Amino acid sequence: MIASLEEELSYRDKVFVFKDRLEAGALLADKLHPQATGNVQLLAIPAGGVPVGYAMEEKLKLPLDVLVVRKIQIPWNTEAGFGAVTWDGRVFLNEPLIAQLRLDAETTAQCISRTRTTVSERYQKFRGSKPFPKLSGRIVIIVDDGLASGFSMLAAVDSIRAQHPSKIVVAVPTGSAKAIRLLTPKVEEIVCLNVRSGSIFAVADAYQKWYDVTDQEVLEYLPKNPHRRSD
Repeated sequence: MIASLEEELSYRDKVFVFKDRLEAGALLADKLHPQATGNVQLLAIPAGGVPVGYAMEEKLKLPLDVLVVRKIQIPWNTEAGFGAVTWDGRVFLNEPLIAQLRLDAETTAQCISRTRTTVSERYQKFRGSKPFPKLSGRIVIIVDDGLASGFSMLAAVDSIRAQHPSKIVVAVPTGSAKAIRLLTPKVEEIVCLNVRSGSIFAVADAYQKWYDVTDQEVLEYLPKNPHRRSD
């Protein structure tokens, strides 16, 4: 399997191309529109992926749900990670990075344990007792606000692949070329409007307005919330 890549060539290697996550989601929806029909499920990774997914849901009129995945944070740099944990307990580790960082087994285990706890808490907060959607035979579009290393998305893809969808599409406004190469053998399609190469990559650099999305804001974007936003 080798994924096809849909990008916006005019955005290649540029920064600050999106006003915010909502605009980026609307532009992603326009790119996906011709094929986003039939039995399709949108799954957004919180926190930052949820407003992107919300904007896509509004345009495409597709069902939206959350897919809880969390990077395993590097102890001295919580903005970066060396792996990810998924909602169903799967753990993905970037072994070369662990070796490079000289993280011992005990520290690695502690970081994984903390991340498992966070994932469990977020799953309960965002989903409660709501059953996870049935994905067998469906097209699944996994949404986030960007791909840096790609390991969180890789974990998400593995988790969803176990549900036997007919097709997995990764849809993100921005992503590093390295992350896209990592995911290309794992999914059927990648839609990434702003592909950037180079040794330094930050998701935030694609957005004019960037901030950390709070858990409360995530809840406001989710379907069936009586206080749902109406941007």
